[in-house]
Amino acid sequence: MNPISRGEFLKLGSLSLLGALVSDTVFANDGFFSAAATKVDEALMKKLILHNDAFVKNIFQKPLVNSDVRLSNFRPVAADIAAMTASVSHQKSEYYKSEIVVERLNQAADIILKGQYSDGTVDAGGNRQSPPDTAFVLEYLCSAAMVLKHNKLKNLDSVKEKLKKFIQNAGEAMITGGVHTPNHRWVISAALANINSLYPDVRYTNRIEDWLAEGIYLNQDGHYSERSGIYSAVIDKALITMARLLNKPELLDKVQKNLTTTYYYTEANGDLVTVDSRRQDQFMDITVTKFYLQYRYMAIHTGNPIFTHMVNLIEKNADFDQYILSDSLIAFMENPELQQLLPVEVNLENEFEKFFALSNLARIRRGKTSITLFGGNDIPVQIVSGRSSNPNFLMYRKGDAILKYMRMSSSFFRMGYFSSEGIEKIGNKYILKEIKEGDYYQPLTSEYRKADGDYQLSESKDRRFWNKMDFENRIASNVKKQTTVIEIEENNGALNLDVKVDGPPNIEITIELCFKEGTQIEGATLGEKGNYFLKSGFAKAVMGKNSIEIGPGLVEHQNVNNLDSEAYTYHQGTLRTDGVHVYITGFTPFHHKLTIS
Repeated sequence: MNPISRGEFLKLGSLSLLGALVSDTVFANDGFFSAAATKVDEALMKKLILHNDAFVKNIFQKPLVNSDVRLSNFRPVAADIAAMTASVSHQKSEYYKSEIVVERLNQAADIILKGQYSDGTVDAGGNRQSPPDTAFVLEYLCSAAMVLKHNKLKNLDSVKEKLKKFIQNAGEAMITGGVHTPNHRWVISAALANINSLYPDVRYTNRIEDWLAEGIYLNQDGHYSERSGIYSAVIDKALITMARLLNKPELLDKVQKNLTTTYYYTEANGDLVTVDSRRQDQFMDITVTKFYLQYRYMAIHTGNPIFTHMVNLIEKNADFDQYILSDSLIAFMENPELQQLLPVEVNLENEFEKFFALSNLARIRRGKTSITLFGGNDIPVQIVSGRSSNPNFLMYRKGDAILKYMRMSSSFFRMGYFSSEGIEKIGNKYILKEIKEGDYYQPLTSEYRKADGDYQLSESKDRRFWNKMDFENRIASNVKKQTTVIEIEENNGALNLDVKVDGPPNIEITIELCFKEGTQIEGATLGEKGNYFLKSGFAKAVMGKNSIEIGPGLVEHQNVNNLDSEAYTYHQGTLRTDGVHVYITGFTPFHHKLTIS
């Protein structure tokens, strides 16, 4: 894309994208029209000021950080600086020009300066002298410095100088420092863009170009490489910052695609589907609220009705006050474009079926019913940050009634939960399949034998364990194979499941259904440790005025402990979560059909 002038870029921001509703053509970028005249969202700004002032009041109620105690997390201090800067600088804040705030700002600035190493970095937990964690701190501090730049109060000069010293020192670390994870590249680049907007230096932009030259991965599903709700929000924010400050509007194309995908991943109550994440949020409950500023900016810039819808949805979320209103005033002051009124919301269809083939994840919404099917773990499954390993293959919601997950475990060589090797979509069916193999091993041939028996410590060929057995040079024998196929057919929100497990006989099979805490179970038998067993017929899971019906049941055993693989149970770990657990069990050869509606 050819470079454009700053004026042309700002003009681009006043245009609206003509996108089809809930359609792949939303990704298109080829139809524009003039937006309405800019107006400030006065009601939102009033809320932001009130909540920011409450945040500042809370700061005053906390004791000052003990200067003799070394901090290992500087983000809270940086957030305090940003909030106090917003209040002391906004004419409608009760702390406008407050000398008490100025004093506290100086004290907080002293704390972060004391914690900064000579190379410009700070610590963050176990990350010592961390460039990327310093970049996260700079997100707050650069916004504060930008707002203070326009504040003419003389008694703020000392704070400005202290922030400038910290930011420029940190800038040296941003120019030379390394990263751990994919998103860190863009967090550091955004920090450099912010620093450059305050104190221009070609070294900052050159370093950004070094990172950008690696390419920003975004697949056809609209996912960044980490496929994470937490870090997609981080990357989108970083790309928006670079697009704004570096005249790079082409970066917004990736933001637009990712935010559209995030729309499909969002439940009606704002919960975010994270089962396919490659990071820690694959086992966390998070909401879409962390995408608020990103959706708001893009709604104003593009006029995309999906983005406007998401802004309005997030503003109704229970956590909006805590995570947005409490500390976002600084962002609206640093980037006044966020203050604009949104385009008028149009009614979006609430029904869709969307198959993300690269992620092996399907999302289906029919009225109040929401369905997630997943078979996209990274094979072989390993428990480590950066790989997808969540055993949940089905999630189902009907209003307030929530099946948090369905899993299936097998006692076959203690390999644990079923993990599909992708999803195949044939007509109206989604097919999940997995083949497990367990090996035995023959004696070493003569050329590999050692008289002292001291063989290489190595991993078994089926990846189940390690031993000093030199597995690489042994022949595997007596190989046992277990094949699992689950066919799922959706019909107007109801699911028909056909589950087949074939292989060695008499292997315990356990289907585990976990419902949201507080769910009332009808039609199943309550067993030990609060577990329910659906022996026959149908069970109903009731929450409020909504319910989910499941069945028919089957119970041939009640061994529902240690369902995880040895990777977990060897260290007494488990993936079992809070919730109300219902089990259907049997033995191989296992063939069971059930419905969820």
